[in-house]
Amino acid sequence: MSIDRKSLILQAATKSFVQFGYKATTMEQVSKIANVGKGTIYTFFKTKEELFEEILDKATQELTSVMNRIAAEDNTFIHKLFNLLDSILEFRSDHELFVKLAQEVRDIGTVQALEGVKRMEDYALDFLRQQIETAISSGEVKPCDSSVAAFMILRLYLALTTEWNKAHEPLDEARIKEHMMLFISNGILK
Repeated sequence: MSIDRKSLILQAATKSFVQFGYKATTMEQVSKIANVGKGTIYTFFKTKEELFEEILDKATQELTSVMNRIAAEDNTFIHKLFNLLDSILEFRSDHELFVKLAQEVRDIGTVQALEGVKRMEDYALDFLRQQIETAISSGEVKPCDSSVAAFMILRLYLALTTEWNKAHEPLDEARIKEHMMLFISNGILK
């Protein structure tokens, strides 16, 4: 049975990035975890940045798969929207790499970690924008700037699910969706 060295290296690098963060991960650590020589790593990846990019690409594919599955559901726009938002939040909190990258951004401000987090968020925003445009075309959503709407919706959702909890009693899922609906469907003006 042949060993897929590239997959082994990617698994080891992911483990190292999760454990130590981007800044503290070295090619030497990756080689030790993968139990291969550093030269073997360099046959597949010229730099740590290139290795990191490949790992981000894989994570993006995972997120894409989840979001495409939800977008294909036979549901109303608002149900799909909440399911998409839930899946994005779940992905961010369950995917150990992004938990560590977010921590590194907060604690150290590493540029590459920030770019990794931003890349995933930009991807999610673009996906939401596309869903909003589809809903506008089908008449489920009023004409609007889909980029601004996607940004506002994602930011509001993330604020209510993560930021709010830092200074207040956490909101349950029903209350979060109730407040989201208030702003999305009716607005707050009479």
